Amino acid sequence: MVSRTQGEASMDTPSITLSPRTVTGKKVKQLRREGVVPVHVYGWDIDPMSLQVAVQTINKVLPTVGSNIPLTVEIDGRKGESVCFVREVQRHPVTDVVLHVDFLRVNVSRTIRADVPIVLTGNAPAVRDGGGTLLQPLQTVLVEALPMNVPASIQADVSGLDDFEKGVYLRDLTMDANVTAVTDLDEMIARVAPPRVEEESVVAEELEAGEEGAEEGEAPTGGEPEARAKAER
Repeated sequence: MVSRTQGEASMDTPSITLSPRTVTGKKVKQLRREGVVPVHVYGWDIDPMSLQVAVQTINKVLPTVGSNIPLTVEIDGRKGESVCFVREVQRHPVTDVVLHVDFLRVNVSRTIRADVPIVLTGNAPAVRDGGGTLLQPLQTVLVEALPMNVPASIQADVSGLDDFEKGVYLRDLTMDANVTAVTDLDEMIARVAPPRVEEESVVAEELEAGEEGAEEGEAPTGGEPEARAKAER
């Protein structure tokens, strides 16, 4: 299931306004100190452009679009707007502050490929009743679609996982006709692992049985000479 309506109008698309940038190279450090983030816009039918935007603005936009939701980009001093995707975000390794952002301009009439996050829905009985742990080996699915048809996320229902042998696979999902999965359909999305308590109890039982067997085979080491003689016989 796709979590947002496909083919939404551009007026429903998030937007951002960027400004021309003349500062490049190592001098962009001063921009960052002033609360400005350097960005690049490149892609379909344009020459790469060095631009900038306030850090407060980019911090509001990035969480809403991720890397698979299109946004409308306007540039101060230029007519028209572009449909873009966020393609790379560079962050400070310690503070996580945004250092640089790349925007990819696309042609809305041509298909693109994008990684779409998979969101698990429902309650797995094997977790609720069996005490297992829900695992999600596949976090995203690569899809091919027109830019405005790329889903924000794809939902996977795990309510059918009522034992530890079952799994939810990509082939089990229903996608819109205008969205094609590129990822292998046999990829597992989710399963429930049995509780560790059961595994530990089985190991403990095996160890206990082994210890009992060792004790039964041991000969007495003390006591009366008659008892030792019987044991030796």
